[in-house]
Amino acid sequence: MDLEHVSDDFTRVLYTEADIERRLQELGAQIDQDYDGKELLLIGVLNGAVMVMADLSRAMNSHCHMDWMAISSYGSGTKSSGVVRILKDLNTDISERHVLVVEDIIDTGLTLSYLLSNLASRGPASLEIMTMFRKPEALENRVDVRYVGFDIPNEFVVGYGLDFGGRYRNLKGVATLAPHVYS
Repeated sequence: MDLEHVSDDFTRVLYTEADIERRLQELGAQIDQDYDGKELLLIGVLNGAVMVMADLSRAMNSHCHMDWMAISSYGSGTKSSGVVRILKDLNTDISERHVLVVEDIIDTGLTLSYLLSNLASRGPASLEIMTMFRKPEALENRVDVRYVGFDIPNEFVVGYGLDFGGRYRNLKGVATLAPHVYS
């Protein structure tokens, strides 16, 4: 879905489809270089990372394996609930594997801190993070992120996998959601 189809729902567009595509090409090339000669396992965090994982893997020129996890600390609101739950675990044994966790967004870092601790306990050869969007001002838990698409303001954003109540995930760009939508 193009942003202009629901433009009244946004206060401003942060990144267009072209901006995102350009940045993913850069990240894909960097990941290819960093993991040259290594077998890489991408772990996408559902549901938001579906778009990022698909586009990142296509931007890469090296082979990679993929698996998915679903963990959540969100309800249908705009703030983290503080409770982390695993909704779907991996199908792959990650021991001695090079793992790159692919996220749509990091805001407080609570969910990702939990996920990293859980995955580290499984004995991967390496464990790194790629996120398309990061909110530095919202971070409460320090999380080392190797690959960042864009740093964004601490506002409620939607599009490119990011949703509000299940809506807007399929927007091709990213925009700040207007308060009248979630008030």
